[in-house]
Amino acid sequence: MENESTPLLEAPQDAAEVETTAPSSSKVWIVILVAAVIIGLIVTAIFFLSKADLATTSRIRDIFIIFMAFESIVIGVALVVLVVQVATLINLLQNEVKPILKSTKETVDTLKGTTEFLSSNLVEPVIKLNGYLAGMKQLFDLFKFKRK
Repeated sequence: MENESTPLLEAPQDAAEVETTAPSSSKVWIVILVAAVIIGLIVTAIFFLSKADLATTSRIRDIFIIFMAFESIVIGVALVVLVVQVATLINLLQNEVKPILKSTKETVDTLKGTTEFLSSNLVEPVIKLNGYLAGMKQLFDLFKFKRK
């Protein structure tokens, strides 16, 4: 019989599986293109705002300040949600996981005590008895007469 080893991971059989497991280069290029277009639009807007009159620049500045205030509010709400989630996690750890770990430690300590008891009261005497019996067997084999 031959020893046949099976691979732990099998290679995908068709191109559809390959495309779903690894990001394709066309998607990466599309993301890079979109980012470049957005950066280009921002640079163009800054250029035209620098050439615009004072009233237009003031309006755009005010709109940008309002947008930044709205963004600050959204970030603040997200931080509050994050703090609530962390508080929930801490509560879970203190009230559910900690008692489970405590009872597991008690179980391990009980098992350790049981193992020590069995070792000293059962295993050691049996090993000693087997040692004595093996010695006696060797003694009897030594004095045993062999007939030819």
